[in-house]
Amino acid sequence: MAGSEENRMKRSKGYPQPLGASYRGTILNLAVCAPKGTVCELLLYRKGEAQIDRILEMPEEDGIGEVRCLGLSELKEEDYEYNYRINGTVVLDPAVREIAGHREFGTAWNVADHKVRGRFPEREYDWEDDRRPQIPYHEVIAYSLHVRGFTMHPSSRVRQRGTFRGVIEKLPYLKHLGINQIQCMPVYEFQEDMGNYQNYWGYGSGFYFAPKAAYAAGDSVQREFRDMVKACHQKGIEVVLEMPFTSEILPQTALECLRFYLLEYHVDGFVVNPYNVPWESLKADPILKGAKVMKKEERFQNHMRRFLKGDEGMVRTVIPEILHQTSEDDCCNYVTSHTGFTLCDLVSYDGKHNEANGERNQDGPDYNYSWNCGIEGPSRKRSVTALRKNQMRNAFLLLLLSQGTPCILAGDEFGNTQDGNNNVYCQDNETAWLNWNRQKGYADFWQFVRALIALRKEKPVFHQEQPLSGLDRTACGIPDVSYHGESAWQIPDAVVSRQLGVLYAWEHHFWFVAYNMHWEEHDFALPALPKGEKWYVIAGTEEILEYPEELESFKKVRVKARHIVVLEAREKEGRKEEKRCGHSNIFAPLPDTNCL
Repeated sequence: MAGSEENRMKRSKGYPQPLGASYRGTILNLAVCAPKGTVCELLLYRKGEAQIDRILEMPEEDGIGEVRCLGLSELKEEDYEYNYRINGTVVLDPAVREIAGHREFGTAWNVADHKVRGRFPEREYDWEDDRRPQIPYHEVIAYSLHVRGFTMHPSSRVRQRGTFRGVIEKLPYLKHLGINQIQCMPVYEFQEDMGNYQNYWGYGSGFYFAPKAAYAAGDSVQREFRDMVKACHQKGIEVVLEMPFTSEILPQTALECLRFYLLEYHVDGFVVNPYNVPWESLKADPILKGAKVMKKEERFQNHMRRFLKGDEGMVRTVIPEILHQTSEDDCCNYVTSHTGFTLCDLVSYDGKHNEANGERNQDGPDYNYSWNCGIEGPSRKRSVTALRKNQMRNAFLLLLLSQGTPCILAGDEFGNTQDGNNNVYCQDNETAWLNWNRQKGYADFWQFVRALIALRKEKPVFHQEQPLSGLDRTACGIPDVSYHGESAWQIPDAVVSRQLGVLYAWEHHFWFVAYNMHWEEHDFALPALPKGEKWYVIAGTEEILEYPEELESFKKVRVKARHIVVLEAREKEGRKEEKRCGHSNIFAPLPDTNCL
């Protein structure tokens, strides 16, 4: 260190909380865990220089318990990087805010050579009056993505592929689709090189407080991650982080970490493993009350997949899933997730095809409740491809017509495939990256998904704030939800039945959804409507209608094999313009932007 600067830098007594590097006024506070009886030293490096610039001892008597702490002032922290040396071993700060020296995804790191170091937190950032969207659970349309895989494929047509900036470039696309929340797979620092395999997803232990430098296009990952969050908020999109803490994490560290991202990065919520963290403490924390704290469960996924492919005995099982409220148990609804098949593969493969992972196809879930529609893998047979798209539309209808918070897996809206691989944890290549060229062959399907999202948003009956009770809540003479089959007001009890009718009554308006997952067509008896009203078809497996179509019969509706039909009660008379479904804008063509 230059003589004049060395003389200016002052050390003082530090504080044991929070762990890591933080600021207390003009003081840079450093706190790190070091076992009793060990020698702990702070190593300071000048940026761009390989050698240690200064060594500062952190004696045991200046800390408390197993936490060593130190305060520094008059240090130009933007010019320096740091590590610790504990009993002769160079280590990264476990609570480091940014890691320097490891920017290329997939490469190994070695802290011992002093090339990989910690960076101090950035003091200044202009949030520009950033405000969290604060979208209620029942109004959220979530979208699960991997920051790198989302835009890494050349077909993404973004300038900064595989980065936070790449996500920003795709925000017009997400907004146009109707997404208002993204759920990011781990964005904290983790080691990709695990010896025999690569950790592409990022699940497992890591440096939880540090956004991943490999996801930054420029020099400052702290700034770029904030830029992404701010840009999302400007578009009315929430940012939720998956934080799958391992069982080794201390409860207070997990709590401190979530608070940190909430306060420092303005994120909107988290998805955590409830078995590895003090779930009740997280939910009760007064700071985290301002965030969505969620967990993942496969119940909705597994039940809906079985219903979709036509398994026996699923009618009564899916009823609670259709009515499930995220606000009650903090679980989103999803049909596909990062583990298991994509939606396209779910209807194209009976078995997993993970040979490329190098584990003799023994990794990944053995049973996915999938159905290949008659042929394993890719097919040019028209009847097979038509059936597969039919099933994919049904899957989206099952997801988006259910109460609670739906979460879409990135790429499912345009038939992204992983070629039957249901566990791409180690595939940092085109197997795991989204292939945006698939949009060309799935343009009609993409438009269907977009229209369905818009329909859900514009029909509050399909995303109610209060749980449906089966009681006449609005005094319209009919329960707010009731269940039917081929006979009105009767749920089919036969185990072989694959039909379910759901009647919604909300503020003197009525909707009926007929689910026929059987491979034969069926008639559904329709409940009687008030005088002067008739049933109109507004949506179904084949399309989301721009104009409702009057049902010929007022007593029943015939539903094709493996089809879903959505009916709405309306007055019989009225001009065509008045009968419009109310979402004509969803039929507008996709804008020609460079993000698509």
